[in-house]
Amino acid sequence: MNSEKIEIFDTTLRDGEQVPGCKLNTKQKLMIAERLDKLGIDVIEAGFPISSPGDFESVSEISKLVKNAKVCGLTRANKKDIDVAAEALRYAKRPRIHTGIGTSDSHIQFKFNSTRENILERAVEAVKYAKSYVEDVEFYAEDAGRTDNAYLARVCEEVIKAGATVLNIPDTTGYCLPEEYGQKIKYLKENVKGIEKAIISCHCHNDLGLATANSIAGAVNGARQIECTINGLGERAGNTALEEVVMILKQHKDLNFHTDINSKMLNEMSVMVSDLMGMPVQPNKAIVGANAFAHSSGIHQDGVIKNRETYEIIDPAEVGVNASSIILTARSGRSALAYRFKHIGFDITKNELDFLYQEFLKVADVKKEVKNDDLYMIMEVCSRKIV
Repeated sequence: MNSEKIEIFDTTLRDGEQVPGCKLNTKQKLMIAERLDKLGIDVIEAGFPISSPGDFESVSEISKLVKNAKVCGLTRANKKDIDVAAEALRYAKRPRIHTGIGTSDSHIQFKFNSTRENILERAVEAVKYAKSYVEDVEFYAEDAGRTDNAYLARVCEEVIKAGATVLNIPDTTGYCLPEEYGQKIKYLKENVKGIEKAIISCHCHNDLGLATANSIAGAVNGARQIECTINGLGERAGNTALEEVVMILKQHKDLNFHTDINSKMLNEMSVMVSDLMGMPVQPNKAIVGANAFAHSSGIHQDGVIKNRETYEIIDPAEVGVNASSIILTARSGRSALAYRFKHIGFDITKNELDFLYQEFLKVADVKKEVKNDDLYMIMEVCSRKIV
């Protein structure tokens, strides 16, 4: 049975750059865009062209640079935004305009001081106008996560009639539970006339730590595009992490999905974005954190040394990491110590290991981590005691 493709829409250069302190210049954006294109991204959201001259320039230059991915520019539901986005995208080989409006009652009442009917009219008008410039138009229903399903379905149906090719269903506030978000996607698949003419897209935020889970639930229930960022960067608590989505779909073959992402580039992509944006990756971050393939517990170390799959469901090489790490701490056992001694050139006997381990524990009790230099010192101290 052939697996279905999930398109990966990367918004690192738009939503990811909205993190305070993460502002990039055009040269830096071009560096990231070029690597994203090589990574196998389907859609690169290059920016919000009307927001500033710098963003307009970046979208325009990325449009010239990118060879394979679709290049997307964000707009609000007004003609001026769309005019500017179309101009910025005019060099793109495969341009997409991403336009939309808030659809939840909260947005309609407090943000727009409007009505459901008026919002529906504005949504349709924006899509029709964007369609006059490009064939590929994505519509976002902002705060769809808190939008009444029946009204959301009505909006989706009308914008498809107006020419929308992609329907973005954002959980803008990160409020939904995975089952709830998945059921929302399922409802749209079953209740929107003409839904087969458009791709449903997930754009989830991580306010409750559920962005990745919600995106996967969306895919399981019919979405075929996931919007995400490298390292999960984004507004507030961030967006769905690209590296997590890609590896979940790769590891869970039972889901019967695939992406075109070259997973072996994920680690280097993470490092590049972290360095350019000045946003360190937390050590325990899934897939790309420094500790993602590091083991310090003696029980875990012994298991990994005997068979890596005992405690690792991903081969580090699959994401561009050279190897698992055995970190020596006071919790490490004899097998880990012997493993590390062998790694630096010492084949030691069981009798020798007993002496070395006792000295190792003395050092480990006063250090967070025992390094190779410490091991050489331990070997020297014990050399006269070993018989």
